[in-house]
Amino acid sequence: MDTQKRMIIWFSAALVVAIAGIGAYQVATGAPAELPRKDGTMSLPLDESDWTKGSKSPKVTFTEYSDFQCPACGAYYPMLEEMFAEYKDKISFTYRHFPLPQHKNALPAAYASESAGKQGKFWEMADMLFKNQDEWSESVSAQITFEGYAQKLGLNIEQYKTDVKSDAVKAKVERDLKSGKLSQVNQTPTFFINGKKSDSPRSAQELKALIDYAITHP
Repeated sequence: MDTQKRMIIWFSAALVVAIAGIGAYQVATGAPAELPRKDGTMSLPLDESDWTKGSKSPKVTFTEYSDFQCPACGAYYPMLEEMFAEYKDKISFTYRHFPLPQHKNALPAAYASESAGKQGKFWEMADMLFKNQDEWSESVSAQITFEGYAQKLGLNIEQYKTDVKSDAVKAKVERDLKSGKLSQVNQTPTFFINGKKSDSPRSAQELKALIDYAITHP
C-alpha cells in the first residue's frame, strides 16, 4: 500500500513538473500560436509599416491582400486605381502581400516591391509589376526583369540588390502573409473595408457601391 501511495505521489509530482514545463516552453517560444479570426476582421490592425496611400484621416480604410502574379489581382488593378483616383480624399488604400505558393515569381515580386519601397518607390514598383505581369509571370529570370524595373525607376541598384535579399524585406512580406492567414484570407485578392472582410466586387459599379455604403454607414 505504501508503495502504491508513493507511486501516486511521484506521478502527481511528475505531472505538475510536466505542466509547468509546458507553460515555461509556451512563454519562452510564444506558444500557443495565434488563432485565426472567425469574425471576418483583420488580425493585424493597420500601422505605419504598412504601404498606405490616400487620406490621412479617411472615412474608409480599404485593404487588399494581393499577389503580384495573380491574374485576378492583375485584372482588379485598373479598377482599384480608378476607385482610388475618385475617392482618394475620403479613403485610404493599403496593400498587403499574400503571395500564393503556386505562383513561383510572386514572392520575388513581393521582395522587389518592398526593396523599391525602401527607396520611396513601392507604389511605382507595384504599378510596373501589375502592368507588366504577362512579361515576368512565367519567366525563369524574373529577378533580372525586376532589376530592370528598378533601374527604370531610378533606384540605386546596388542598394536594391542588397535589400531584396535582406531579412528585413523577407520579414515584412512574411508579416503580411501571416496576418492574412490569421484573417482567414485564402485567395487573392481579398478585400477588407474598415477592417472587415468584404465580398469581392464583380464590377467597378459594385466596388463604388461598397465604398459609398461604407462612407455613409461608418
